[in-house]
Amino acid sequence: MVIDDDPAVSERQARGAGLRPERPAATGSDSRRASAELDRLIGPAAAGDQRAVNDIIRIVYPLMRRYCYARVGSGGGPQVSAEDIAQEICIATVAGIPRYRDQGKSFLAFVYGIAANKVADAFRRAQQQHSFPMAELPETASAAAGPEELALTFETRRTAAELMKILAPAHREVLVMRIVLGWTAAQTAEAIGTSPGVVRVMQHRALRKLRAHITDTA
Repeated sequence: MVIDDDPAVSERQARGAGLRPERPAATGSDSRRASAELDRLIGPAAAGDQRAVNDIIRIVYPLMRRYCYARVGSGGGPQVSAEDIAQEICIATVAGIPRYRDQGKSFLAFVYGIAANKVADAFRRAQQQHSFPMAELPETASAAAGPEELALTFETRRTAAELMKILAPAHREVLVMRIVLGWTAAQTAEAIGTSPGVVRVMQHRALRKLRAHITDTA
């Protein structure tokens, strides 16, 4: 079976495997526009245009925040905070702008490389550190989600994260980019250094493996 580039098709296939993907922040043409806009901005940014740098972060941050939540969830403890990792990615992206060189890959693929490294670093830190400092008691009531809603959200993310662990790392990356970020097969292929056809095959095999696992454990 060939995986379609239409994000709606990818989402239906993910649901068939028992996953419940969130709505992508930038899907299909939106993702392509974001990539094109980044490629337009990188030249001025590298030349010192601060407005271009700010615009790059404005585009990159929501994509990387969503990517990090898909990789680490929201319950990994203070050493694996999706928000913190996304900010680290943005800082590293700004630091990397002067050394970026167009070598046939988009700037978004360059940012994705930074993101993959930052997530891996965060997991290594989490394995080495096990302290969980308590926050101070708030002075006013919080309007945030209550314990039950947070527990349900955490359980959903934990289940998805556990499912993803049965996949090879490359297959996990493909699912995150294709289903969570809503990237096309071509964009995903560019980011991981392969062809769109291989990306479709990897996605199909990953979803088939998840589906089989869910069926066997049901």
